Amino acid sequence: MKLKNSTKRLLMLSMLLIFTISASGCRIPMDENGQILQITTDTTFKEIMSTESWFSAIFVWPLSQLLNIVAPKIGVGMGIALVTVLVNLVLLAVTLRSTIQMQQMQLIQPQLERIQRKYEGRDDDASKMRQANEMNALYKKYNVNPLSSILITFIQFPIIIAMYQAVQRSAAVKTGTFLGLSLAQTPMQGVKEGQYLYIVIWLVMGIIQFVSMMLPMKLAERKAIAEAEKHHRRPEKPKNNNMMMNIYMMGMIMVFGLMWPTAMTVYWAINSLVNIVKTLLVQNIIDKQKQEGAVK
Repeated sequence: MKLKNSTKRLLMLSMLLIFTISASGCRIPMDENGQILQITTDTTFKEIMSTESWFSAIFVWPLSQLLNIVAPKIGVGMGIALVTVLVNLVLLAVTLRSTIQMQQMQLIQPQLERIQRKYEGRDDDASKMRQANEMNALYKKYNVNPLSSILITFIQFPIIIAMYQAVQRSAAVKTGTFLGLSLAQTPMQGVKEGQYLYIVIWLVMGIIQFVSMMLPMKLAERKAIAEAEKHHRRPEKPKNNNMMMNIYMMGMIMVFGLMWPTAMTVYWAINSLVNIVKTLLVQNIIDKQKQEGAVK
């Protein structure tokens, strides 16, 4: 059975995620009562390294301590926002080139699909070679590496997991409040107690996450329309080969969002908002490069 390119990418990313999770040892440590072990300002790096794992000591402990330091001073919500922004700025600085390439890859998707349709049903070696050459020429023209998304996932995923754990393990976050609500409580528990602001926070998180997922596709559509108008032809709406994966992820996040601590709901909303800003920032860089002639 011949797999589609989108299926191959999904399988490859799934294998990469499984490997990264396993290698990171990202299970959250629990005590004998099944409660998440908290990291306080008194918890030392040496203690975490000796009793837990290298992942917890190198990645989770510094983020938890940063949250413990800033949250009491500026509030838990602002503390989570500050640390999330700082983490994303560091990641963006490290992966900026690959992030630009990944976003550019989405923008040239209509041209890639045009090449694929051109050779659809032609399985001879010569046609395959011509298709590969045309696609490689397109990648070269736009300075795109098709493997950039895998590189970004490999770099970012352990940090995302670390931040996920840090929010749940920070003592300042667990004992703090946001809009008068306990962040240790789940939205489901809050609703059962008649505190419907929990569900409002959950819904806001879902809306921001949805916008974060859909924004790259909308930018690609805008690019396709602009290119079509430039060449006086009808615009081709780019296919979103990851739509099913996005729907699946959205559903999983919304379900988990009801059951994990509200601190995680707040973090996920802030992180999605930062991703929206990051996407727009990278698009602005691409547009400027194009205007300067760096991208043609």
